[in-house]
Amino acid sequence: MGGEISSIAYDALKTAAEHIYGKIKEGKKLSTEDIFLLYLGTIVEELRGVRAEVARLEKRIDDNNKRIDETNRRIDETTKMLLQKIDETNKRIDAVYQLLLEIRQLVATQR
Repeated sequence: MGGEISSIAYDALKTAAEHIYGKIKEGKKLSTEDIFLLYLGTIVEELRGVRAEVARLEKRIDDNNKRIDETNRRIDETTKMLLQKIDETNKRIDAVYQLLLEIRQLVATQR
């Protein structure tokens, strides 16, 4: 409903501005209300431009957030893979260490 009221108000302001432009073309004197309505129309147009810019920036932010999410996902996958490789390497080191201990014990018993 808020959008409908805003649209109706905008249409009314646009109609009033067109009427005032007609007065200007005819060379008639503008009342304080006429000047106020023209000024209000200018503000409304600027506000529409600002809203459009905000919407554009929000879309860019959303796009950047998607890229960040994708990058984070790839970082998580890479981290998981690296941790898996580190675990495998640690197991291999433990196996080599265990083998060295066994060799040491064999050498010690043969002396």
